[in-house]
Amino acid sequence: MVDGMKQVIVIGGGAAGMMAAYEAAMCGGKVTLFEKNEKLGKKLFITGKGRCNVCNAAEDMEVLFQNVCTNRKFLYSAFYTWDNRAVMELLEKAGCPLKIERGDRVFPVSDHSSDVIGAFKRLLDRAGVKVKLNTGVKEIVCDEVGFKAVRLSGGELVGGDACIICTGGVSYPSTGSTGDGYVFAEKLGHELVDRHPALVPLETKEKWPEEVMGLSLKNVGLKMTRGKKVLYDGFGEMMFTHFGVTGPLVLSASSFYYAEVKKKKNGKKADSEKKPGSKESVLEYCDETNLWIDLKPALSEEQLDHRLLREFEENKAKHFQNALGALFPSKLIPIMIRLSGIDPNKKVSEISHEERERFGKLIKNLPLTVKGTRDFAEAIITQGGVSVKQVNPSTMESKVMPGVYFAGEVLDLDAMTGGFNLQIAWSTGYLAGKSAAEEIRGE
Repeated sequence: MVDGMKQVIVIGGGAAGMMAAYEAAMCGGKVTLFEKNEKLGKKLFITGKGRCNVCNAAEDMEVLFQNVCTNRKFLYSAFYTWDNRAVMELLEKAGCPLKIERGDRVFPVSDHSSDVIGAFKRLLDRAGVKVKLNTGVKEIVCDEVGFKAVRLSGGELVGGDACIICTGGVSYPSTGSTGDGYVFAEKLGHELVDRHPALVPLETKEKWPEEVMGLSLKNVGLKMTRGKKVLYDGFGEMMFTHFGVTGPLVLSASSFYYAEVKKKKNGKKADSEKKPGSKESVLEYCDETNLWIDLKPALSEEQLDHRLLREFEENKAKHFQNALGALFPSKLIPIMIRLSGIDPNKKVSEISHEERERFGKLIKNLPLTVKGTRDFAEAIITQGGVSVKQVNPSTMESKVMPGVYFAGEVLDLDAMTGGFNLQIAWSTGYLAGKSAAEEIRGE
């Protein structure tokens, strides 16, 4: 039997879902939130290495937009309706004090993501949201007029006036992000943009990173190029792994990787169309993308040459391999010697001007070739999803099926690291919840 009581149904209890449910209830809606996991915020719990980078505290709204990688114009209404200050104020009033760290990254004072989830639990309870855990949705039932009900995994039909899909993407599938929302959207007639991993480690063709596996480089520059085009240029921290590279710089660079490759694939079927969660690396057909690590970004080439001259003068009696301790981490020295082409046993005093100049260029442009990305299991977010062309940016309502709304990672929206992806979730969730409740009330 279909429950005839009018209500807003929210599918998914992550960041976007909790925000949507809360705001829909605060706007007068009777709200039921269905979450297939045993608890709310399962993916939120592991974000920021368990600390949860709630949002970014940048005072200039343009900073938020500049850090959105895909479809930033779509987010104007959402960001201006519910911005970063609103997020911070809501959480602090709900008993989760926040702090601002380097790069305007906002974290709970406790450094525990569970405190963010706990704050939302209290908010949902106060707003009267009915939360149904361990309850999956199997189908969204609509007719020619629009949304009618959801069919639960157990077969029960639950009717309502509006449905907000907040099921996330397919990154970290162990948290329940298994692409359910894409199935719902496609059955309702929505176009899906190819999904692939983003904010994800990169595999390299070169094998030497395995030799320095675990070595972290701080305060370095990283540039990603394809031919003469610069795809990304950043400064910060990165780390070598058994397959290539990872760390904040690399994750940010990865978000710009696929968009460029996509332009060049000439009709090839992207590996990203493989089953999400596949252990295979994706996008392996791109062999023209390079990474360039600047090990001394604070120095110009001329300044670096003066530094090398000084180091070589102080160590002129030593062999080359024993004269580099002040320049690089010890694990990296054998790699730098090998790539320089200089005989490790050559006396420093015998190194030519040309060799020194070539070595300086290597320090400023340590090269790697991108083989591909790691898979969805290691990706922080999913790039691609429900096409925003079929969603009203002012309300988050589907243009295809009235009464159906979308919010969060299920949409073709993604951003850089630093709290910007959660801001997308909070803002679109808020706007969807508000719009759904007001539509029911006829406002």
